[in-house]
Amino acid sequence: MNLLRIENLSLGYGGEPVLADLDLALGAGEFASLVGPSGSGKTSVLRAIVGLQQRQSGLIDLRTGPEEIGFLFQDDALLPWRTARENAALGLVIRGTPKAEALAQADAWLERLGLKGLGGRYPRQLSGGQRKRVAIAQVLVLRPRLLLMDEPFAALDAIVRTRITQDLLSLVERERISVLLVTHDLEEALSVSDVVHVLSNGPRARILASRRVPIPRPRDLLAARGHPAFAPLLRQLWRDLAGETEGAPARLEEAA
Repeated sequence: MNLLRIENLSLGYGGEPVLADLDLALGAGEFASLVGPSGSGKTSVLRAIVGLQQRQSGLIDLRTGPEEIGFLFQDDALLPWRTARENAALGLVIRGTPKAEALAQADAWLERLGLKGLGGRYPRQLSGGQRKRVAIAQVLVLRPRLLLMDEPFAALDAIVRTRITQDLLSLVERERISVLLVTHDLEEALSVSDVVHVLSNGPRARILASRRVPIPRPRDLLAARGHPAFAPLLRQLWRDLAGETEGAPARLEEAA
């Protein structure tokens, strides 16, 4: 069963749409990625799903309520005057969960994300990777069925990014959370996804191709990159994007 279905979606800010006639479906427990050139409307799709951007036309059919949708942005939204555990518990408190229970659940998620004993620290006392883990706990403690992610790890160094991505991937696999990720990183998209949707250049961007990733789950990020299907799929994604992104043909040769 599809948790999310998008049909003939057009988005823009007046005049010619940035993105037009988009069709996309996301099944329960499925991990999908949107890749494409800058300006192709990837982030706008996420914003339209949660009602932060008005669509010009088309259908967005969600088989879940707004309280079951989580959104991980590029920048964390931690409140500097609250501790890590208070930040992680904030959504539960807003929903009316008793504070003691909300803090206990926040502590449990912080521990699952490798932050045991750090719940009393303020954001300024945490590293960038630790703050990102708190932001993840803040979302996952609400038990979302659908998780939208807009390049949430782009600012992290490669080692920290890989560790956090692996931790999050293991959690969403275990919890059967549906995920739609926006990323510019083709290797990241292939490593985590069941399907990668490739957008063309805007205006009137469209889906050029949808590539299924036949790498079994549960998935180890490093092992996934050594899977026999990985390199051919990576080359195919570069071919899909060739001509859509300046310099893509040269990078295609590097990936071959």
